[in-house]
Amino acid sequence: MNVVVVRLDLDDDATLEALLSLQRAAYRVEADLLGVVTLPALTESAAQLRASGESFLGAYDGPRLVGAVSWRREGTLLDIHRLVVHPDAFRRGVGSRLLHALEGVEHDVTRTIVATGAANPPARGLYESRGFTPHEERTAPGGVPIVIYERRSGA
Repeated sequence: MNVVVVRLDLDDDATLEALLSLQRAAYRVEADLLGVVTLPALTESAAQLRASGESFLGAYDGPRLVGAVSWRREGTLLDIHRLVVHPDAFRRGVGSRLLHALEGVEHDVTRTIVATGAANPPARGLYESRGFTPHEERTAPGGVPIVIYERRSGA
């Protein structure tokens, strides 16, 4: 797999549709892992995704979008909102490459946070392998237990 990571332009309709399709495939697997029927990202429209206010990086294997990460930044806090990998590309380093690329783009943050379902061992393992530690546990709307991870600069 020869993955190239680039910024995504959600004003481009083809990119937006590819991201929406990728997100649905990835979050369907997460919903199954978490034992829920749906997640908000599974019903998000193209217009809602475009209006999210998030910045995006995408991982391409040739012309195919196989992964994406989105974030918002407030001062020196980086809040990762989504990290999605197409099920066909699981366990091939795509998530790790996206996080590495994001670190290069937002290299001067002092704290990074990200949340994932408590019952999502692959995502939890990825974040822990990248130096994130569990910071807080909550219950998301719909009763889904989540873990909020944190990494401070220098970790």
